[in-house]
Amino acid sequence: MNYKPLDPSKTYLITGAAGFIGYFLSSKLLEQGCRVIGVDNVNDYYDVNLKHARLEQLEPYEKFTFIRGDISDKSMITKLFEEYKPNVVVNLAAQAGVRYSIENPDVYIQSNIIGFYNILEACRYNPVDHLVYASSSSVYGANKKVPFEETDFVDNPVSLYASTKKSNELMAHTYSHLYKIPATGLRFFTVYGPMGRPDMAYFGFTDKYFAGEPIKIFNNGDFENDLYRDFTFIDDIVIGIERLIGKPPIESVPHKVYNIGNNNPEKLMTFIETLEKCLSKAMDREVVFDKVFEPIKPGDVPATYASTDLLQKAVGFKPETSIEEGLQKFADWYVKYYKVKQKDLISV
Repeated sequence: MNYKPLDPSKTYLITGAAGFIGYFLSSKLLEQGCRVIGVDNVNDYYDVNLKHARLEQLEPYEKFTFIRGDISDKSMITKLFEEYKPNVVVNLAAQAGVRYSIENPDVYIQSNIIGFYNILEACRYNPVDHLVYASSSSVYGANKKVPFEETDFVDNPVSLYASTKKSNELMAHTYSHLYKIPATGLRFFTVYGPMGRPDMAYFGFTDKYFAGEPIKIFNNGDFENDLYRDFTFIDDIVIGIERLIGKPPIESVPHKVYNIGNNNPEKLMTFIETLEKCLSKAMDREVVFDKVFEPIKPGDVPATYASTDLLQKAVGFKPETSIEEGLQKFADWYVKYYKVKQKDLISV
């Protein structure tokens, strides 16, 4: 084993705890007896009922403390660090979404830049064993070389969201250099699964189907040169984070960046066809989406493909859940959660 198991005697601060990854990570740590302080502003970027449903799953744990607050509120973050003295910080709070950043730039600067700066400052004045933070595969921009490696040039982001994530990596590196904060950035690749984000394509496609509406596919209807995505199942993401928590960087500048992706990109159309099959199985009847093809959107990239060599070398793990297995778990959860009826198309 080339990483340390989680230490239940330590306090773990998870920002974005009501979010998709934050919820599953919190659950995993709590199951192992860790003390978890969860922070989230529970904003309405997507259905807040889903965020509340996640939090309800965490509330029964005695060692879970939830604080509703925004990481861009410096005084709140400062007080939180002083009171709870976290040993490990996992910063997953961020304004997500590539397309949303084109219309709503302010919230990205507020949360992803100012919020992350506040976390770094808090770690500076309240030293931690390890700061783990969410970056994104979007930092690779429209890189043509695949698979994407952590050493690749990433100075050409194609969305403001990507720019903020690249900025996070630079800021973390600086703070690690100046104040010796052990920090690890995680470049996530298209995370999906049960209780996921409704703004993600697979979730939106399913919503549209049950609302009796067509789905929009932004690939120009070009099946030969279809978009490729490295879809990564939530359980794999959580295992990767869990293992990396126990492996803080020890270099002279204690800062590292890792890809967490499936290392197995799929055509978008293959992913959609697999989702149809999984929903068909969950519903016990054939499910076929009504498809409308449109031009690729600004900020979208043609392909994402993670090299996971560094991750595997560091912690002996690489994501391997197939889209068939992962999407079936999503489809089964969706049908149960939204109480979808077998006989009718209903609005959810």
